[in-house]
Amino acid sequence: MANILPIDGGHEVALTMMKDVDSVQNPPSSSSNANKDNSGCFVSVPFTQKLIAEVVGTYLLIFVGCASVLVNENYDKVVTLPGIAMVWGLTVMILVYSLGHISGAHFNPAVSIAFATCNRFSWKHVPAYISAQVLGSTVASATLRLIFNGKQDHFVGTVPAGSDMESFVIEFVITFYLMFVISGVATDNRALFAVPAGVSVLRVGFFAVLGELGLLGPISGASMNPARSLGPAIVSNQYKGIWIYMVSPVLGAVSGAWVYNMVRFTDKTLREITKTASLRSAGSS
Repeated sequence: MANILPIDGGHEVALTMMKDVDSVQNPPSSSSNANKDNSGCFVSVPFTQKLIAEVVGTYLLIFVGCASVLVNENYDKVVTLPGIAMVWGLTVMILVYSLGHISGAHFNPAVSIAFATCNRFSWKHVPAYISAQVLGSTVASATLRLIFNGKQDHFVGTVPAGSDMESFVIEFVITFYLMFVISGVATDNRALFAVPAGVSVLRVGFFAVLGELGLLGPISGASMNPARSLGPAIVSNQYKGIWIYMVSPVLGAVSGAWVYNMVRFTDKTLREITKTASLRSAGSS
């Protein structure tokens, strides 16, 4: 962000703080008939509610986070860089508490794609989630442009301050870190049992703060979120270096999710793990 942290200059962050992504995205139905009916209808009421939650959540995240950046630019740095980071982190936490149980609180295409690659989110839902996230970000950016116009209008997107490769590597590493942490606190029940759920939310929410205070925002914008960068770019028609924020966060998130899966402790043998993976793939096909 510029969101903070996603932070990024205030950016962010589309975090996912769910106790169980699978159960959130695919809640058990009360009857087998209901499951059968829903399987034949892609746009069900529950799924529509998830999409609305993603639009609203992403909108509020980008609006509040980027607004802090604009206020800081227009009023003599009154918010300050640490202040912007705090705004992004607190906004993430509030939205996760509010919408995590509905949609999973992704608010980030990189997060949705990463969970899908690990079979923790349905691939058929990914395009709709990404569309909802980009829509929320774009509308939020347009709203800010209407409010802060004229001399107060500043580009709140993310652009590389140095070389493209420098920003690409930074975005990859920080998104990797972000997704690695999310995978630990949102998909591993042992992590949730080890500490209160609220503490897990604090961990992920304030990762944005750490990224911002780590001075990564001024270098790459610390987007970690394709939607956070694309929304402002569309509204302002400024696409300098946009490919970095479309590609690097996705690669970083996918890598972070898979690396966590590799180190996730298990007492199963390799044969059991392979058999389980094969059965899961057969069931999803």
